Amino acid sequence: MNQSDYLTGLLLAILAATGFACKAIFVKLAYRYGVDGTTLVTIRLLLVLPIFLLMRLLRRTQESRLSRKDWGMIIVLGLLGYYLSSLFDFIGLETVSASIERLILCLYPTLTVLLSAWFNKTSISRRMWSAMVLTYFGMVLVLAPDFAGARLDAMGLFFVVASTVTYAFYLTWSPAVIKRIGSMRFAELALTVSALAMFVHYLLTRPVTTLLEQPLPVWGYGLIMALIATVLPIYALAAAMARIGAGKTALIGSVGPILTIFLSIGILDERLSFIQWAGVCVVLTGIWLVSQRKT
Repeated sequence: MNQSDYLTGLLLAILAATGFACKAIFVKLAYRYGVDGTTLVTIRLLLVLPIFLLMRLLRRTQESRLSRKDWGMIIVLGLLGYYLSSLFDFIGLETVSASIERLILCLYPTLTVLLSAWFNKTSISRRMWSAMVLTYFGMVLVLAPDFAGARLDAMGLFFVVASTVTYAFYLTWSPAVIKRIGSMRFAELALTVSALAMFVHYLLTRPVTTLLEQPLPVWGYGLIMALIATVLPIYALAAAMARIGAGKTALIGSVGPILTIFLSIGILDERLSFIQWAGVCVVLTGIWLVSQRKT
């Protein structure tokens, strides 16, 4: 690998991490206009869908025919990933701060390790167990002050945790499909399934006129999320992994929670106590240790 490709890969990985980190900030800013989580995630996915369809038309590469098993897994993973996981996350963000939401979501590597070991019937090393215990202890430090002060909504926390669990299942089951059909093809098809499922969900739960009545800033933030916090990081992530590998890309991605916290402090005026900052450090250390080895 030449130096230019390596530096390009690093920049793409940083770009992806930054894009994903901004999502919660945009959600919180959109909520100031009275939109609910279900409506906002519908707007986001509806705006993502034509972009992905356009990208597929522009690429128009020769692709192998998908088997029924692959289509079945794409549908299941599409429902888990950007439909249920996004829906739960956006609902949780109605009451949970962007900082805490991002930290909880960062527990998905530990859950993915547990799920992979369960489904593949493999053991987890003592070192990995220690790293996971460290991560969850750090999360206790982060959440305890808000629970003690009754500042944390239990139902909002439940939805963010549910989002983390569904995303962990998505990550556990998707590698086998990605290996067969390719990462970008998988992402585009899974997101298409998610967008269609979310639109059906919306039609079944509220009138479509509610979607059209949203103020222009809500649609503006929806478009920003579609471009900066969805499409751009997904393609940047795939390009970064192709250049510097999944390990280095994941390591750079671990700065995401810190970016979200600093953005939430600067833009949303959120604050963490000293104990919570200590918990952040413990959580990120545990996540870093988990990312070093998957078994």
